[in-house]
Amino acid sequence: MTALTLAACQYKIDLIETWEDYVLHLTQLVHEAVNQGTKLVLLPEYAGLVLAGQLDADSRSDLHASIAGIQPLMPAWVELCEELARTHGIVLQPGSAPVLDPDGQYRNRAFLFGPEGLIGYQDKIIMTRFEREQWGIAAAVDGLKVFDTPLGKVGILICYDNEFPMLARMIAEQGADLILAPSCTDTLAGAYRVRIGAQARALENQIAVLASPTAGTAPWSPAMDENRGRAALYVPPDYGMPASGIYAESGSDSVEQSHWLITEIDLDMVRRLRTEGQVATRRDWPEQFLR
Repeated sequence: MTALTLAACQYKIDLIETWEDYVLHLTQLVHEAVNQGTKLVLLPEYAGLVLAGQLDADSRSDLHASIAGIQPLMPAWVELCEELARTHGIVLQPGSAPVLDPDGQYRNRAFLFGPEGLIGYQDKIIMTRFEREQWGIAAAVDGLKVFDTPLGKVGILICYDNEFPMLARMIAEQGADLILAPSCTDTLAGAYRVRIGAQARALENQIAVLASPTAGTAPWSPAMDENRGRAALYVPPDYGMPASGIYAESGSDSVEQSHWLITEIDLDMVRRLRTEGQVATRRDWPEQFLR
């Protein structure tokens, strides 16, 4: 595999009040990344909730009315994302959105699109206290998936899911070489929890993890009013890789406008560490259960 250019967005949560303005916003944002040669574009957890800006002020400022109100917009949003992936010939993970399922439960869903259209989706596995206790977002019912894309096998761990080792391990054992980690955290501590988790998953599984966070303040949204985090690509700290395991990272935990982290990596180099690295954490994983 030759070097692959990846784009992770540090995504400012803006108030966008019409569908036309949103289409222009997302189209221009993706175009900006594509113009820098990227083949894979990642946006953060709950990026789709920006659609709530199109609701009336009372609905978009209500925790439950906001997610109910965007459901009629979801088919058009999926269609727009699919069109952008087809048009640009890229793999696009446009962040996640709360989707109402036929069983009456909302799930935090991350769709994945490729040059041929919709590849599939991954629902968040483990809910945070906020999602579980205040928001009523339900856990995935169909487990973890690994997706075949034109760029190789890819898995998705949404925000909090990166803090649980066995989830990444299941993705690694299914052959993925890259984990996409869209996130939305409202404190610096939350951002570090996801960051530390993502780095640990990269080390344990000798795999690359690409992270995209929400950023800035959005007083109009009770779910995304404050946002902290850095876009980054994490790798195993080993031969040919940065000693810190931080392959690339944006320079601040907060931005005033959406910002792309564009980085190029040869995933074959990461894969080779599993057999030629200083350590063999992926190979030796089962040994911890024999003690």
